[in-house]
Amino acid sequence: MSTSIIWIVVVAVVAVLLIAALVVAAARARSRRRQRQAEEIREQARLETAKLERREALAQETAAKARAAQAEAEVKAAEAARLQERAAKHQSEAATSREHLQEQWNRADSIDPKARTETREAAPGPAQGDEEWGEE
Repeated sequence: MSTSIIWIVVVAVVAVLLIAALVVAAARARSRRRQRQAEEIREQARLETAKLERREALAQETAAKARAAQAEAEVKAAEAARLQERAAKHQSEAATSREHLQEQWNRADSIDPKARTETREAAPGPAQGDEEWGEE
């Protein structure tokens, strides 16, 4: 073999080694770039996860407030219904008492018709008296 063939073989081997080194370096660079990109995506996902957790907590808090408000509204509705029922009872009792009182006036008038106007004018009106209807 001549020296020129040896030199050609050496140059070819060096060229192959140089090309292999460049390919390996490019692969490592691409791998590092992909790792950085993946880490950036993970960091963004962590930030979005924190935002999502805050939104979920706010949603749960708002739902709890809504449930509390609904419960309070139901309590108030029950109280209103109870008060309406009590008012209706009082009105019914007052109407019955008014009828009874009218019967007394009519009976008194039938017994003594001359005193009819004098006694009614002296009697207390519907806004006075009636201590029986105190606060409950």
